[in-house]
Amino acid sequence: MSSDGTMAMLLVIPILLLVWLLPAILIARSNKTSGTEKLIWILVQVFLFWFTWVVYIFAAPINKEKPQN
Repeated sequence: MSSDGTMAMLLVIPILLLVWLLPAILIARSNKTSGTEKLIWILVQVFLFWFTWVVYIFAAPINKEKPQN
């Protein structure tokens, strides 16, 4: 990987991490819920993110036909 690619990755990875963690941070800081309910919301957010990713991995190539050129 070139130095440009490395620099790009060093910028992209923290941004993606922030985007992934931002909902959990917002839930944790919110005054709308507290205690166990807040923990459940955070866990739902984290696990649904991973669940949707797993579903995408298996379901995204829905159309098995090869595109025609």
